Amino acid sequence: MDTIASLAALCACNAPSGREGPAAEKAIELLRPLVDEVWRDSFGNVVGVRRCGKEKARRVVLDAHLDEVGLVITGAADGFLRVRPVGGLDPRMLPDREVTILSQPPRLGVVAVLPPHVQKAGEGDKSLTIDQLCLDAGLTQKEAEALVGTFAVPRGPLRRLLNGSVSAKALDDRAGFVTLLRTAQLLQEVSLDVDLYFMGSTREETNGGGALTGSFALAPDCFVAVDVTHARTPDGPKEGTFPAGGGTVIGLGPNITRWMSDRLTAKAQEKELPYALEVMTGHSGTNAWRVQTAREGIATAVVSLPLKYMHTPVETLDLADLETSAALLAAFVTDLAKEGGGLLGD
Repeated sequence: MDTIASLAALCACNAPSGREGPAAEKAIELLRPLVDEVWRDSFGNVVGVRRCGKEKARRVVLDAHLDEVGLVITGAADGFLRVRPVGGLDPRMLPDREVTILSQPPRLGVVAVLPPHVQKAGEGDKSLTIDQLCLDAGLTQKEAEALVGTFAVPRGPLRRLLNGSVSAKALDDRAGFVTLLRTAQLLQEVSLDVDLYFMGSTREETNGGGALTGSFALAPDCFVAVDVTHARTPDGPKEGTFPAGGGTVIGLGPNITRWMSDRLTAKAQEKELPYALEVMTGHSGTNAWRVQTAREGIATAVVSLPLKYMHTPVETLDLADLETSAALLAAFVTDLAKEGGGLLGD
């Protein structure tokens, strides 16, 4: 599997929360050769399964969400488009950006910005709020009004940086899904003793409904949310951030089932994989939060990739962390039923 090609293909898909179709189609294409069966459920989630062949086998779900943050057009004035965020898009990154308006056919637009020549004193030092921004696609007022309710996303290709880093929109969480693909590849010649499900879930950035409905239908014995966490940058806090290239990050806290975090940590040590621990005192900010209360309750864990500039069009990660996370997930599921632990109620 070509990791960079898979990342580029998925990140190129314009698929904001609630409009995940293009990313789901590409995810199915990439996942199909690695599993026994793949489908898209009624909520739009992509699900692939690798069956172990054992009767009444335990079920494990590895999840990464396919949606991205974006914009939705809410109004028009003089041909300019007013917008609101879909998910937690950072408005500081929007002025001067190119966007793709997801009309039929798609249109290109730019986020309008007042030139410095006509700004009042001090205006250039202030960040604009989302209600102060608008899109310019060269439309008439009538054409602009027809686009109310249409979604839009920032535009830009995946870029290869130095020393194994890449930058793109939607690495949160298409990088997580590529981690699942890489995990499936690592397990191709491994005999499993659990039925292993790979889920590309929908609507994580807005309500987490995809993982909740998907896990309810699959009824797994345990669920791992593979997502991103904050990588360290010069202007960011040291506490609660993790060095890019420093390895995978394992969640700890009330959202995390203890036997799962213990097993992940033990496997990282056993395989000599670099890792860090992230203490999550409450809401983990991932699909694991809602899934833990699905059905009668589902054991959950969180594995994260350190990501710089989250929820911007230039999200950046180190590919080594993706490889480490995939290796850890493969080790976690291998011999899981045989080795027992919480999966068997111990």
